[in-house]
Amino acid sequence: MYDLAIIGGGPAGVAAGLYGSRKKLKTVLITESFGGQSAVASQIQNWIGNVSISGRELAENLEKHLRAYADDSVDIKDGEKVELVEEDDGGFLVKTGGGEYRAKTVFVGSGSHRRKLDIPGAKEFENKGISYCASCDGPLFANKNVHVIGGGNSAFETASQLLAYCESVTILNRGSEFRADPITVKKVLQNPKMKSIINARLIEIKGDKFVNSIVYANGESKKKIEIKTDGIFVEIGLIPAVEFLKDLVALDKWNHIIVDPKNQRTSVEGIWAAGDCSNGLYHQNNIAAGDGVKALEDIYLYLRAK
Repeated sequence: MYDLAIIGGGPAGVAAGLYGSRKKLKTVLITESFGGQSAVASQIQNWIGNVSISGRELAENLEKHLRAYADDSVDIKDGEKVELVEEDDGGFLVKTGGGEYRAKTVFVGSGSHRRKLDIPGAKEFENKGISYCASCDGPLFANKNVHVIGGGNSAFETASQLLAYCESVTILNRGSEFRADPITVKKVLQNPKMKSIINARLIEIKGDKFVNSIVYANGESKKKIEIKTDGIFVEIGLIPAVEFLKDLVALDKWNHIIVDPKNQRTSVEGIWAAGDCSNGLYHQNNIAAGDGVKALEDIYLYLRAK
């Protein structure tokens, strides 16, 4: 029986793991991989303490930091996917593809995964011109004319990465205004190879063996427009990775775990959550790490009071 089971190896989970070790809580940390969503980013410029760091380096540093202080307190289960969490005899049972773990408390820092494009042609041309990872696939589109779907910070970060390889990058946004930070929008759109299309409601992706065009409707005129493309990168949001919780904890309408921002407690006594899987107002690495620490402070007091 562990004191604590931590689910996730991103900033929230690793921060929780480090503080679990510092407080000598018998902890099991279960993660498919370290780093979370940022692991594929080419560079991160707002991780406190680093002027700039790649996503891969951030992931490696998180793992290295945790292992350096895990000692005999934190049992790290890397490469395992959590399939189910259920209440069990006053505690919780965490089931994975590799085993089962019983714990008095659970911290969920499982993050999120990418929302897929859901229009005709999207599924057929995935990995045939449609990509969900610019860091992985960007170099394959060198000297090509590509399009980015989305209008948030992730979409503009993807566009920025692609500008290093591509002949031109065009961002298509469903609304009339971009959701990304104004300073980011201004900086990226200043590049002469960068273009933008607003009020673009996607209708269909077309191609042969490989994607070759996008059909969208103008939000104002409703006119259908077809544009040629050599590749499409999709950044339309994230879906909280909470499938393993089933109906155990309360979720908001977007399936984020509802937490008390004071201590990160969920609707179920003994379960805490932080990071992209929670309903925190902002989802950023630094905030996830801080909320992970906050949760662990509360978990420690909770366990000592029992």
